[in-house]
Amino acid sequence: MALKTLFALVFAACTVPAAGCQLSDGSPAGDDGSGGGGGSGSDAPSGRLRIAGPHLVDAAGAPVRLTGINWFGFETDTYAPHGLWLRTMDSMLDQIAQLGFNVIRVPFSSALFDPGSTPKGLDANPGLAGKTGPQILDLLIEKAGARGLRVILDRHRPDASAQSELWYTPTVGEQRWIADWVMLARKYKGNPTVVAYDLHNEPHASATWGTGDLATDWRLAAQRAGDAILAVDPDALIIVEGVEIYTGNYYWWGGNLRGVAGAPVQLSAPDHVIYSPHEYPASIFAQPWFSAPTYPANLPALWDATWGGVAASAPVLIGEFGTRLQTDVDRQWLATLAQYIAAKGLSFTYWSINPNSGDTGGLLGDDWQTVNQDKLSYLTAILAPKLPVR
Repeated sequence: MALKTLFALVFAACTVPAAGCQLSDGSPAGDDGSGGGGGSGSDAPSGRLRIAGPHLVDAAGAPVRLTGINWFGFETDTYAPHGLWLRTMDSMLDQIAQLGFNVIRVPFSSALFDPGSTPKGLDANPGLAGKTGPQILDLLIEKAGARGLRVILDRHRPDASAQSELWYTPTVGEQRWIADWVMLARKYKGNPTVVAYDLHNEPHASATWGTGDLATDWRLAAQRAGDAILAVDPDALIIVEGVEIYTGNYYWWGGNLRGVAGAPVQLSAPDHVIYSPHEYPASIFAQPWFSAPTYPANLPALWDATWGGVAASAPVLIGEFGTRLQTDVDRQWLATLAQYIAAKGLSFTYWSINPNSGDTGGLLGDDWQTVNQDKLSYLTAILAPKLPVR
């Protein structure tokens, strides 16, 4: 997550060939050879979730919710979850499970899969020495599953330095982006711990929805990547975030899903899309709705119009929301959002467990141990039960 400015209008500099938006090469990530081709998807592996209309459901067809937290680091030049310099991976996962979360959203960058991307900051985990970033990710997924936790994989950045407004850059092209997702889908096909794939974090600025422009239309790009994933794993669930700007309406990066009503994501098979806004308080940026005379009572109608209305026809997971919780305005926002989540039965992943998030701080204090009970109190009432992975 990075600071979201209301009028961040930095447009892409690259030019896209008309045929399929195939951009700069970025050699495809290697396939590990596991998994297989597509199938009917009629017999989902044990423990896998699926979508039925507006609901995520389990194998018995009962509605379920994903209620979790972000643990970041793989997307940075650490190439591993942050905090492992002070704590073991096991102790972090134990604490996440004990706090009652049932899913972890794990951001990564495309650079994680590049040769030479060497993990560091592993001082408290000598057993991880010498492992590659993807090997550490495999281990995190294995250990999370053993604790009844699910994992959402989030392609957060194309490289390890910064977020990008579009899903590609001049150095990391669309082909590479899709190839990475196909590799991951093959690798984790049939693994119920890996519950969904968040295609790209926070499209913004020049990203559009429903314009038909291959260079900027995020909806079309999500369809291309989503169909490529489904071709190798027909049971995969695809998370699609919004954009920043739609028909003159500005919102948080990735948070604007107004375009879904007229132009939903249409994959090769129905019922595979989870929509995912990001939502932040006034301390991140003084958006105009925070100074409305009716605040915070104005928020539910704003959310209905911008992203919440989507929940009537498809699952919605709020992929990021967080705050340092140091002002009354932020407290009102978080209390209202928690009530909204409860009323609509939404899924979410809070940003973040990490205390080193510059904008929001974390659920943990700077010692990477102590829980901020004030923040947790808003979340506890809206947590859902664990979802068995076998």
